[in-house]
Amino acid sequence: MAAADLPAIMAVAGQVHPDYPEGEAVFAERLALHPAGCLVLAGGEGLGGYVLSHPWRLGQVPALDSLLGALPGDADAYYIHDLALLPCARGGGAASACVDRLAAHARDSGFVRMALVAVGNSAGFWRRQGFREAHDEALARKLASYDDAARYLVRDLKDDWRNA
Repeated sequence: MAAADLPAIMAVAGQVHPDYPEGEAVFAERLALHPAGCLVLAGGEGLGGYVLSHPWRLGQVPALDSLLGALPGDADAYYIHDLALLPCARGGGAASACVDRLAAHARDSGFVRMALVAVGNSAGFWRRQGFREAHDEALARKLASYDDAARYLVRDLKDDWRNA
């Protein structure tokens, strides 16, 4: 991902996540803070999708449409902030390949867990990627700001069967 991709990324975000709007400053900041975790899926006719990810604290969720300021020095998990693919880019394994690439990056960076908030109807996809729901009442209140279906999911990378 590069700064020049941001207008196309915003267009994808608007189409894929109309109920979870975030400003371009959020995307630009994530790219500046952790460029290795910000990827785009180039398609034949432009951008097919993107992912934003970065080190973060397990059990904490950055508020929707908020700037981080900095990444925590005591990060203990690798957080997938957003993975969005246009309908034309789905079904070919790109999302799973992206998650595998992020898991390898997280392991190489010393993390033993990945985390995310699944929204809409995406929890099934994330479960197939090895993520499991983590229950926490305090976190549940924060998730309510997303929607009733939002779930905090964690994947253990230490003994991950996908390491092969």
